[in-house]
Order: sequence, then structure tokens, then C-alpha cells
Amino acid sequence: MLKFQPKEHKATRLGFGEALVELGHENPNVVVLGGDVTGSVRTDLFMKAFPNRFFSVGIAEQDMMGTAAGLAIAGKIPFASTYGEFATGRPFDQIRQSIAYSELPVKICASHCGITVGQDGATHQSLEDIALMRVLPHMTVASPCDYHQAKKMVKASMHLKNPLYLRFFRDNSTVFTSPDSPFQFGKADTLIDGSDVTIIACGLQVWEVILAEEILAKDGISVRVINMHTIKPIDVETINKAAEETGAIVTAEDHQKHGGLGSAVAEVLVQHCPTPQEFVAVNDTFGESGLGEELMKKYGINKDAIVKAVHRVIERKKSNRFSRR
Repeated sequence: MLKFQPKEHKATRLGFGEALVELGHENPNVVVLGGDVTGSVRTDLFMKAFPNRFFSVGIAEQDMMGTAAGLAIAGKIPFASTYGEFATGRPFDQIRQSIAYSELPVKICASHCGITVGQDGATHQSLEDIALMRVLPHMTVASPCDYHQAKKMVKASMHLKNPLYLRFFRDNSTVFTSPDSPFQFGKADTLIDGSDVTIIACGLQVWEVILAEEILAKDGISVRVINMHTIKPIDVETINKAAEETGAIVTAEDHQKHGGLGSAVAEVLVQHCPTPQEFVAVNDTFGESGLGEELMKKYGINKDAIVKAVHRVIERKKSNRFSRR
């Protein structure tokens, strides 16, 4: 039986949009910038509630980031939102120079991320955005696992004094967390305890890991499940504890293998606690059009791929010369 029961299905982008409206009522300095996809990223909810605090810049993502930086300098709390591929790739120079370098508290909120954006195809599937954003000094990078966590992230972000990149998804996804469960940037959530292997995931892959854990439990494998919602700053303590206690790590993400969550975890392990690790991620390729579920299977990032990765890492653990167990 699943240790987390699905409550409903809602998109993380909807949690983002609803949280913006709540913040708008709480603080008159909250402003939102849109890049011609207002309804899609659900900033239309804020636009309708606070039309004088919403700025549509059209298909001009570079201008949007520059304007957001200016608003931050003027004392506003800007949330700039568009699709993930266009929130990071097109305006990277403006994000680097005007936002990250200046340490401005701009919230870059990207929807339609990862391969599950599906039919929009490779040009819209942002599989490199985590890597691009986490390499920037001062930038916090996070990806919620469901609707409730998306809302909590957005509301908590208002108090951050540094730049932030938040990653949301288009499709409705399983809601399995509670609206009142605690959230803190940089502090991972251990959802299921286990002793044989640890699976660390972010975003939509957290639910896939929960499904995989049920399969593995039937095989007698004790799995620790960690929701690493904040990729930067990453929770070093939780990773090291998991490596020491389980001796095997699998990472799972809807992102390229290179530069994403898996790479961030590997950086921690190699410095502090060398441990066998397997990566479940898109392996150095662009995506294609198709249903999200079909693409996750084809590109090897669904629950079945996670189960296979666990079996591989456990075999490596048995012969690993660094093993502490």
C-alpha cells in the first residue's frame, strides 16, 4: 500500500498563481511581470485581482528581467514569470548581470518545465534550466513536488533577499502533501525512511519515486525517499546522513543528467561521503512531442526506470570498496 495517498490532481502552476494573489493582498509591494503567456502560467489570477501591479512586457523576456531588476531596486517585490525555456535561456545575460550579480530579490518563476510539457515539443521542454540557474552566484533554485508545496514555496519566497528561480509544471499532477506541513528553503523533506538505499528527487519525480518505493518494498528493499525541493542551496547534512546510513544513492529528476539535481548531489558525495550513485534523468538529448507519460517512459525517467536504477546501485553497493555497511 502506498505510504502517501493521492488526495487530488492539481498543477503546480496553479499553486503558484493562487499564492501570488494571497501575497498581493498581504503586501502592496508585490508586483508581477508576464511574458505574453499570462493565462498559461496562471499569473492571470494576479492580473485580475491587481491590474495596476501587473506588467505585461510581451514576448520580450530580456526586457522582463531588466524591468524586474529595476522594480526590485525601487523597493518592489517582483515575480517574473514565463515558460521555463524562455525564462532562463533567452534572458540569461540579463539574469546574470542585472539580477544575480546585483543580488536583487527577483523571483523568476518558470512554468511548463521539463519533458512533461509534452506536445509542445523539444523547443519548449526546458531540460537545462536547473543547470543554468544553479551555476549563478547568489541564486536559490527550487522545484516543488506538488500543488501545496508550490503555494508554500511562493509564499516563503517573499522573504528571501537574494534572487530565486522556481520551477513549475503545466499538467495536473498528484497532490500528496498537506497544506500545513512545514517548508523551508534549503531543508529537504525525508518522506519515507529506509536503510538499503536512498532515492533523492525533486519536482514531479518525487511522486514517481513514491510509486517506485511501493514496488521495491514488495521485493524486500528498504527505501529512504527524500524530496530535495531546493537544489541550491542543497541540504548537505541530509545527503551525507543518507549516504552514511544507506550506502547507496539514486537521484531522479525531469531534467538533463548533466548539471541538474543529480550533479548537485554528486558534488556533495564526492567531497564528503563517496557513495555509489545512479542517475535517473534525460541522458544528453532533446525531447520530442508526445504525452508526458509516454515521454517519461521513453526517456527513462518514470517509476520503472527508478526501480531499475535502485537494483543497479544496490549491486554496486555490494562490491563498493567505500562501503561502510
